[in-house]
Amino acid sequence: ILALLISLGLSSIPKLRELFQTVYFLPYVTNTLAVGLVFMILFDKTDSAPGLINVILGIFGVSPIDFIDGPYWAKMLVLCLYTIWVVLPFKILVLTSALASVDETYYKAARVDGTSQWRIFRKVTLPMISPTMFYLIITGFIGAFKAYSDAVALFGKNLNLAEMNTIVGYVYEVLYDEAGGGYPSFASAAAIILFVIVLTITCINLLVSKKKVHY
Repeated sequence: ILALLISLGLSSIPKLRELFQTVYFLPYVTNTLAVGLVFMILFDKTDSAPGLINVILGIFGVSPIDFIDGPYWAKMLVLCLYTIWVVLPFKILVLTSALASVDETYYKAARVDGTSQWRIFRKVTLPMISPTMFYLIITGFIGAFKAYSDAVALFGKNLNLAEMNTIVGYVYEVLYDEAGGGYPSFASAAAIILFVIVLTITCINLLVSKKKVHY
């Protein structure tokens, strides 16, 4: 939704569209671990420094929060913000291209009939870009389930200690367990379960798309 709103804003300023597309796309080509380290520095609360975010919160009278080693909700908030920051550029680029490909004739015909902007958006824009949105939803689900490097960049390799482990992190941990030499059978079983989960969600989306997606 956020990517769509930004894409609509970019489409309304065609002269600066390419410039802003480049600016928004920069985080996507930046190394995820590097971005994670930057986020960790921004949110990390240490004995010597509270972190930039805590400094900003302190201006509004909010007590310092340990976002990296503190409560679960704080760590999840950082992970969500980091994930949005990383995946947003690609979605903006794809949606902006989809919006630019909509035939202007449909908009002209709607305006001649006196259709409101909101109705044009619902009845013209959304149906025309629905295949692109469907693609982004599918890849978004897949990307969420295979998340691992994002959490490592923020909370280190020991995700169990940080209580922020993911499915892929569990597979990796079981496969390369240093104490027991690894358990490939457990890792294989977990990977198959992950595959089934992703396949099931994809099939559900495919069924929904038959009514909601217009090709």
